[in-house]
Amino acid sequence: MGPINETHVARPGLAVVEIAAADDETAFALQEALAARWATATADRTTRAPGEPGVRLRCYLDLRQTLDA
Repeated sequence: MGPINETHVARPGLAVVEIAAADDETAFALQEALAARWATATADRTTRAPGEPGVRLRCYLDLRQTLDA
């Protein structure tokens, strides 16, 4: 996974969320839960680090914009 840069968190209310999970299904389920609440730039794949358990996923949230119910 690449580094988090200043653009990702340039203003209050912007956040980068890195998810570590046992499997793809769990990581994507959490991403969907976040996206249901806030404006989210979602990821379409997870990454695996050699020698480390599980998967990782990074998504970007804009907490200033809530989605309508």
